[in-house]
Amino acid sequence: MIVFAWPWLFFLIFLPWFLRWMIPHASQNQGAALKVPFFHELVDDPLRPADQHGLTVWKMRFWIGIGIWCVLLTAAARPEWVGEPIALPVSGRNLLMAVDISGSMKTPDFTIEGERVTRLTALKALGGQFISRRVGDRIRLIVFGSQAYLQTPLTFDRTTVQTMLNEAEIGMAGEKTAIGDALGLAVKRLNDQPDEEHVLVLLTDGSNTTGEITPLEATQLAQEAGIRIYTIGIGANRMEVSTVFGRRTVNPSRDLDEATLQSIASLTGGLYFRAQDTLELDHIYRQIDELEPLERESELLRPIEPLFMWPLGVAFILSILLALHLSGWTTNGKRLVFGKKQSSLKRPPFSMPSPSSLSKGKQPLT
Repeated sequence: MIVFAWPWLFFLIFLPWFLRWMIPHASQNQGAALKVPFFHELVDDPLRPADQHGLTVWKMRFWIGIGIWCVLLTAAARPEWVGEPIALPVSGRNLLMAVDISGSMKTPDFTIEGERVTRLTALKALGGQFISRRVGDRIRLIVFGSQAYLQTPLTFDRTTVQTMLNEAEIGMAGEKTAIGDALGLAVKRLNDQPDEEHVLVLLTDGSNTTGEITPLEATQLAQEAGIRIYTIGIGANRMEVSTVFGRRTVNPSRDLDEATLQSIASLTGGLYFRAQDTLELDHIYRQIDELEPLERESELLRPIEPLFMWPLGVAFILSILLALHLSGWTTNGKRLVFGKKQSSLKRPPFSMPSPSSLSKGKQPLT
């Protein structure tokens, strides 16, 4: 349906009549500078709307002007098309993702569609799917290596969060791992929202090797702030590598500190997960979806489309028609005034009076 944001502007529709009544005409109380009583006898005045045709043209211009004023008021009242209400799920939850982009995340021990990829590549692929499913959550992305950085603020824009996650590169935050600083940054950014529900998903493949705060100290702060933390340890336990002595099997996750990750999760009421391949990582994301239901309540949204440009377009067209009508131009290019062709003013030729006429007392002609 069509509604007006400022309907009170329609009370101005009688403003032109009010101004006409309040402001006196310019011709009132003013005498003519020059009176030529015989002017109309010399030339037929085309500007006089004395005949019925001139009166009709005047009325036409009057109603065109009224129409322009009405459509301008309609545009100023901001007409809008309001669509049907759409239910939007809103969970009221703040979901934070802290992603490890340290140097160890480049280890190629994951597989996607039969192709071996790095841990960060698998995290981006499956993490992007996880983010796209979190309809109604406000999501914040934190990346960390030697330092922790806030990539996106809390937002409903899941596409932007996915884009920022895909643009994260290994080593851009340093080669080491500062798990404590990442947790501390998450707590710091949520201190201004104490009454809301906060969930943090921490993904890392190593142990805390640097930073200004230890993981357990940051966990205590998160516990006081009411943040529930799910920790995910990424990395395979076995991987074959080529050496000068041939192929050998190594454990690429030997630096993973599972004990600390388990403590972080248990102290905050979360869970610890272990992802050794892409299938397990995808299953973990889906488990978190079940543990943290998406829709808790809904809000109704009515899409609004502005329509002010349509009455403005009508006013523009009417203004052009009025301007053409006032100028008096017709399709054949001849100028008309009140529907009549403009005639040229022909004055009688000037002649000198003869001496005989002066002697007889006749007045000279001009």
